[in-house]
Parts: sequence; structure tokens; C-alpha cells
Amino acid sequence: MTLDHIISLTMNFVRNHQVWGPPIVFFLAFGESIAFLSLLIPATVILIGIGAIIGESGITFWPLWVAASAGAFFGDWISYWFGRHYKEKVAEMWPLSRNPQMLVRGQHFFDRWGTVGVFIGRFFGPLRATVPLVAGICDMPSKPFQAVNLSSAILWGFLMLAPGAFGLQWITHYLSF
Repeated sequence: MTLDHIISLTMNFVRNHQVWGPPIVFFLAFGESIAFLSLLIPATVILIGIGAIIGESGITFWPLWVAASAGAFFGDWISYWFGRHYKEKVAEMWPLSRNPQMLVRGQHFFDRWGTVGVFIGRFFGPLRATVPLVAGICDMPSKPFQAVNLSSAILWGFLMLAPGAFGLQWITHYLSF
């Protein structure tokens, strides 16, 4: 089974079984935000595709946005907790043990940007899952982490789904003149 096949199956399933959209979107965003799962789940591509399905099929946007935001929030929370609990031992765990540069890049980014880096890191592929882990390892206080985590998760969820959801509607509306 190829990656394209998995993406296509997931998008078609959401299109045909809309009630399953929010749990699937939650799982994808959650997996994309967990330090160890993010390497295995092609969630960004699927979420952007689901956004396009929203615009094309009339699926309600808001429950999927909430699901994406919640999944991202809880994924980063768990990564943060994991880093806080296991500290430097996470570097010895798979898949980070096979990709030590991911943690090093996350550490450099966090050292340079701190709390703002947790917010910004959400929007950059490999940093998305490692920065919260590093924030936990570095004992970033929980309240500032969660405030930044929540605000960035809400914006990220919107940015993953809205271009397809509203862009297609906008284009269709304005091209129908």
C-alpha cells in the first residue's frame, strides 16, 4: 500500500462517512503532534486534502477545526509531558535514537526562541513534534507552555483546513459570475 493510496482512502472515507470526519481529523492532528508518531503519519497532506473536501462537499467546517485544534493541542501536551518526565532519555528512544538531529534541531530552535519558539515551531514540519518535547526536557513552566500550545493549535488547525474549505468556495462563488 503506497502513501498516495493511504491518503486517497482516508480522504474518500471522510467524504463518504462525514460523521467520522472529526475523530479522524483529531487522530491525524494528534499523531502529527506526537514526537514519536509524527514521523509515521502523513497527516499534513491528508488534513489539507480534507480541507479541500470540506469546500467541495459541504461538510461542516467547525467540528473539523475543533477536532484538528484539539488533536494538535493534546499531541503537544503529551510530547511536553513525555519530555518533562523522561528528560534526556528520550534521545535513546526510537525513532529519535535513529534521527538524533531532530532533537538537536528542536533544542537549538527552543534555545534561540523559547516560548515564542513553541508557538512558531508548530508551523514547521519536523520542529512541530520536537519543540514541545524539548520544552518539557528544559522544564519550561506548564502554564506558559499550555497557553502557547492552545493558541498555536487553534491557528494551526484553522490553517490546515481553511484554505481548502473556504478557498474552493470563494473561487467557485466568484467564478460563477
